[in-house]
Amino acid sequence: MRFWLAFSCFFRLLFFMKLPAAAARYLPADALPKGLPEPDADAPAAAAEPAAAEPAAAEPAAAEPAQPRRPPANAAELRREGALALLGLFQREGRLVDFLQEAIDDYDDADVGAAARDIHRGCKKALDDHVRLEPIMPGNEDDTVTIKPGFDPGEIRLSGDVSGEPPFTGVLRHHGWRAVEVNLPVLGDQVDRSVIAPAEVEIG
Repeated sequence: MRFWLAFSCFFRLLFFMKLPAAAARYLPADALPKGLPEPDADAPAAAAEPAAAEPAAAEPAAAEPAQPRRPPANAAELRREGALALLGLFQREGRLVDFLQEAIDDYDDADVGAAARDIHRGCKKALDDHVRLEPIMPGNEDDTVTIKPGFDPGEIRLSGDVSGEPPFTGVLRHHGWRAVEVNLPVLGDQVDRSVIAPAEVEIG
């Protein structure tokens, strides 16, 4: 019952800025504020825990656990808007979405290659203008590298015959990329982020 009373005190103070009446039993007589209602003599907490059995020093306020830091409530929405903004830039500069939505089975390789060159040029411009990248691992592909203990599996993906504990020695197949700076356009509150590219209508 002491646990439940402490739990109740915490949230009553947090939301209503006052203690429950049953808490008065555990306070010294000279510490009771004026107007605090007397605890209910029939309450279960009073019958189970007499005042003499639990001095006030046994329940210090400092024992309240620290609350973990919570991420912003709109974090998922911010990630979604960033992804849509980047996709919109690729469409605007390189017509990437048009290309991916197009059925290319009937086109020959030369036509696809010519289109891909223009798309590559436009998308690279969008990426260079708004995201600064750096390799995760230094060196060139096919270089021999050593993976030390404590590496981050999110940054380095191991393949092949992986057994035992690091250090591991292997061949660098891709140096990876890390975004070190992102500068996406800021849109107004009235802009629909889900519009990747507006419809185009020619009049006249």
